[in-house]
Amino acid sequence: MATDAEFAPPQPWPALTFEERPWEIEDGHVSRTQRRKHAGPYEAAVVPRIATLDPPLPASLLAESEEAAREAARFDEHVGATFGTSAAGLSEIGPMSAILLRTESASSSQIENLTAGARQIALAELGEHANVNARLVRGNVHAMEAALRLSESIDQGSILAMHLALLGDSQPQRAGRWRDQQVWIGGSDAGPHRADFVPPHHEHVESAIADLVDFANRDDLPAVAQVAITHAQFETIHPFSDGNGRTGRALVHAMFAHRGLSKRITVPVSSGLLVNTGSYFEALGAYRRGDVAPIVERFNAATIFAVGAGRRLVDELKHVRVSFNDRVKARSDASAWNVADLLIAQPVINSAYIQSSLGISDVAALRAIETLEKGGVLVQPASAKRNRVWQSPEILSVLDDFAERIRRVRG
Repeated sequence: MATDAEFAPPQPWPALTFEERPWEIEDGHVSRTQRRKHAGPYEAAVVPRIATLDPPLPASLLAESEEAAREAARFDEHVGATFGTSAAGLSEIGPMSAILLRTESASSSQIENLTAGARQIALAELGEHANVNARLVRGNVHAMEAALRLSESIDQGSILAMHLALLGDSQPQRAGRWRDQQVWIGGSDAGPHRADFVPPHHEHVESAIADLVDFANRDDLPAVAQVAITHAQFETIHPFSDGNGRTGRALVHAMFAHRGLSKRITVPVSSGLLVNTGSYFEALGAYRRGDVAPIVERFNAATIFAVGAGRRLVDELKHVRVSFNDRVKARSDASAWNVADLLIAQPVINSAYIQSSLGISDVAALRAIETLEKGGVLVQPASAKRNRVWQSPEILSVLDDFAERIRRVRG
């Protein structure tokens, strides 16, 4: 016989509460006006514990989450079917998986207003001179790689490892460490009193993350809804001094892999969030007020958008790669074919990269480059003569067009 509890409506999701904390301005360079505005105690958020809670979502939204999860899994299968093994025997799924991951990293970084073109990002991955934003995107690529590598075990250690991969080069003193001070979003550097949002005091971070990890490891919730709520809770805890958004979106992909939605590739979910960052940030605000539906709606839509955009990107890259076969004149076992496959993931290359990737000599690497140059696959930009760098204009164009399409949708 069913009990009354089985028919009880779901409990509302708890909103943030706040606690008063003392504040003293230590910086002697702050003006009297700023001292007056930031004198006395402030209020910091207290996040509810969610590990055992069931999100109060309507059946239609849960069904939409299930459909988004199926679309993500179908995309993973589509890439596997589209990119199998090349004529030269090199697995093509590896390069395609790498470029999807880099595309996701670039979109995630752009949400933080860190924009870089495909060529600059490829140069940064190559270790060549690149602009600051491209180097920061490279850090995000490393965080995503760590997220996928550690997806079998989502815990405090894996989250710290993602953050270390993200900021290890640019901010080594902060990377891979929970914050040890109060932070706030918006307002003034002088203090948190007039901030847009004040996350929990740092003494609560580790216990809040432990609760978050318990929620993230449940297997009784629709996957995309669970990912969305985990992400919103993570951003609310704001456990790091910097890099919370990018680490939080790397965690999304660790969970996608953990739940089996993406076994071989990265679904570029951030491209779907990027098309409407306003509603994404509004949904995070609604979550903090106790309404989980908007963030779940946003992730459902972002996942479905990302699958459509990702399919088009995969198909366009496949078309470019196939076109190389008609233009390159080489034996079937020539290294040039393996280099052509590598260009999908790394459309800017040098001899050292090819030697390292394929385990061949400098002479063999340069011979492969020359073969691809003759076929019009690679060109050497005039600005790169000294550094001996070559690039695939067609693949770079596909990647930049992908970014431009997202910008047009945003407009």
